[in-house]
Amino acid sequence: MPSSHLKVLAMTATAPIIWGSTYLVTQTLLPADTPFTAATIRALPAGILILLWTRQTLSGGWWVKAMVLGTLNIGLFFTCLFAAAYRIPGSMAALLLASQSVWVLLLSRWWLETDFNMTAAMQCGLGMVGVVMLLNPGQGGLDMTGVGVALLGAVSMAAGIVLSKRWQRPPDVSQLSLTGWQLIFGGLLLLSLAAWSEGIPTTLEPQHLLGYGYLILPGGVLGYSLWFAGVQRLPAFSASLLGMLSPLTATVLGFLWMGESFGSLQWLGTLCIASALTFPLWVSLKRRSTQPSRHELTR
Repeated sequence: MPSSHLKVLAMTATAPIIWGSTYLVTQTLLPADTPFTAATIRALPAGILILLWTRQTLSGGWWVKAMVLGTLNIGLFFTCLFAAAYRIPGSMAALLLASQSVWVLLLSRWWLETDFNMTAAMQCGLGMVGVVMLLNPGQGGLDMTGVGVALLGAVSMAAGIVLSKRWQRPPDVSQLSLTGWQLIFGGLLLLSLAAWSEGIPTTLEPQHLLGYGYLILPGGVLGYSLWFAGVQRLPAFSASLLGMLSPLTATVLGFLWMGESFGSLQWLGTLCIASALTFPLWVSLKRRSTQPSRHELTR
């Protein structure tokens, strides 16, 4: 595997790791029961800052494409995320949302006309097993509406990833600018939901401002800039699989800072996720070791 590819993987992986810390920030720094406000502040100001920096606009059909991508990747995804969190346990919601790699595999076959890849299927299965072990969702009765909404969120993000690969970006607009427009359109959808369901925050403490600042800069500007840049350069499935780092990061931070349990099953799940993410590297090294060396070919 080329070193340049590993650098892109590492860069893209930074985004879901940052997003995994959002759960800790939400629990310790943000006002309670304002999920849509938090999501709006994570998206809309970040988009405005990016566009103030790049000062590039869209043209023609790219206005519609950016609206679609912003809705799928930002607006609809976060709406489903928070709606599911109200109806089903957070661990089950995270598990269902992590299934986006399965949907990317299927949608890529349809929209990108990619061949079915057994290695990708094995990665997907191993990663999902790891997420199940990591989150250890309860076995009680589930609200099927919540389950359906969570699955819709996974499909929404998967469709956004695949369409980003299919459409690429306008030749006269940078990837950073396109990211900013997606954050704007998705943030406007979230703003309408926040205004309708939560109203305008009236009292903000210093820790609330610190938490919102974290959502805007690392969580919004940095996270989404790295993510969409990586989505353009990586295979769609590889990018979606990196999303499993988000629940992994959230679980580890919960163990370290919040005193949450992290038993042998969670450690085994962590190993499964790490194995799924590094599986192509091991396959590449194995193939390289079985190929005859240049010295052997010239003997």
